[in-house]
Parts: sequence; structure tokens; C-alpha cells
Amino acid sequence: MALSQACPGTVMITGTTSGVGLQACKALVYRGWRVITANRHPLRAVAAAERLGLPSSQLEHLRMDLSDLESVRDGVETLLESLDQPLDALVCNAAVYQPRLKKPQRSAQGYELSMATNHFGHFLLIQLLLENLSKARVFQFSRRSALASTRVVILGTVTANYKELGGKIPIPAPADLGDLSGFEQGFHSPISMANGKRFKPGKAYKDSKLCNMITTQELHQRFHEETGILFTSLYPGCVADSPLFRHTPRAFRFLFPLFQRFITGGYISQARAGHRVAQVVADPEFAVSGVHWSWGNRQKKNRESFRQELSERAMDPSTSKRVWELSMKLVGLS
Repeated sequence: MALSQACPGTVMITGTTSGVGLQACKALVYRGWRVITANRHPLRAVAAAERLGLPSSQLEHLRMDLSDLESVRDGVETLLESLDQPLDALVCNAAVYQPRLKKPQRSAQGYELSMATNHFGHFLLIQLLLENLSKARVFQFSRRSALASTRVVILGTVTANYKELGGKIPIPAPADLGDLSGFEQGFHSPISMANGKRFKPGKAYKDSKLCNMITTQELHQRFHEETGILFTSLYPGCVADSPLFRHTPRAFRFLFPLFQRFITGGYISQARAGHRVAQVVADPEFAVSGVHWSWGNRQKKNRESFRQELSERAMDPSTSKRVWELSMKLVGLS
């Protein structure tokens, strides 16, 4: 694959030391994009990019621990000081999933770690970059003669969408924020779940991804018309061998990819998932705000992406408003 010579824009991607984030980085670099990576360990991001042979001239690496709100603030400050033009896209990809925990781990601010990393860190990051993103140039896609504006893309999952079979799996429990009493009470120890109930690590992850998809919809409602930014989420398919699953039992890591390959047909490679993220970031056909793009389990030949309907748990206006307001408070913006 030859590198593109033109530079369509600058994108920031969180979580690029491995997995889908790294492959999205690769796909966008080969499209000619300048990519800024954000990771807890930027030297690992450098090493990962070098292993793939990505040119350092198109890459910048920023230290940012998404679980630590102060690290997010420091990282954004450093980023804004270094940018010579606004960002054209932001990809919120980084995530932690630790389903075997017996008790919650805590972030620097005392929040349950998966919610802190997957939701609060990205929520704050987006808020701090909205002004910059709104200044990005609008550029022309010559073949389609269609204008495409800045995009904010958040990785979602079927396991947080009750409209899909994967979102109805009863173990440990489907994603459900309940009455949000955990958020209401400050989300500090001993509280570890958004609904204030007993800690379930697998559900904590699902809840955080539900918050991601709610955030996408609320951003669309609040800012798309005003700023022209396109806010979308996506599920690229089941990346069953993703490093995201490194904390699951060894038997699961062996059997799950086989199950997805030969039973459900839902398996896709990390490289294919990264390519799909790049499509949602850059291609004209994905220039629609407020959409949750999915490839689901539709992996048969020539099957394309589709607009996946989200459950009422992601779309309910009153719940979305409360998630937004409580998140603003918990990240220190209100």
C-alpha cells in the first residue's frame, strides 16, 4: 500500500499502542492524515508505530492518561500550544475492560476506573477541544463535490445497545444506568456503579460504553447545528482477538475468536476494524451527524455499514440530559 502524498487533515486518536486504535492510526496515515496519538505511555505508541513502519513525519505523540482528569487537562493544554491549525477530527478509542476484578479499581479522582477512562476522560477531552474543533476548516471532497466538516468519532459496542442481541446478554447484566443515583451521590467510594448498586466489572464496562453513545447523541443535539461538527459513534464488528480482552480468562481468549469466526461470522481483524474507523473519520458517505454506524455481524461478502438503531437507554432525552449534567459536574466543568 502506497502512502498518500496529500494531507487531508489532522486527527487525534486516543489509545494507539495496540489494537484498533493502532490500526486506525495506520489506516489514516496511509490516507495522508497527520495523526496525533494520545496515550499513557507515548514511548509505547512510538514503538508500535515503528513496528508498523509508519513515517514519523506524519505522527506526533502526546502523553495523556484518560483515567486521570488532570492528565487530560495537561495533555490538552500541551496540544493546543503545539497546534498550528485546528484539529479536523477526534477519535475516542481508548478503553479498559477488566471483567475479573473482585473490587473496583479507582482513578486519580477516586472514580471507578472503567467509567473514569472510557467515559469521563473522553467526555472531558471533547469538552476541552470543542472550541478548537469548531474552528477547523471545511474542505472539499473533489469526487463527491460534497463538503465534509470536522468529525468527532467515539467507539461504541453492541454490548451496550439493548436493540442488539449482544446488548441483551444477561451475564453479568445488560448496560443500564438505572436512576443514576451513583453519579448523583458523587461516584466516590464505596459507590462504583452509575446506578449506585453492587459492583459488577463487566457491567461497569458496558455502562461506560452506553455513556459514550449517549454522549455522542447529546453532542449532536447540542452542538451540531451550531458548529457543523459531525458527531458519530461506531461498532466496527467483533474484534475478538483485541488486546481489550487481555484481562479475560485464557480459555475465553482462545475460544472467543473461534466462536466469532465459525459460529456467528462476526469476527473481523484488528486491521479491518482500524480501516472502518478511518472510513467513518474521512469518507464522504459517513458525513452524517448523530448516527451510530455499525457493521454488526453482517460480515458476508459485499455487506456494507448501516445505521444501527440505538435503544431507548441511549436515546431517552431525560436520561441523556442527566448523564450530560452529572458528567459535567463529575469532571469539574460545572
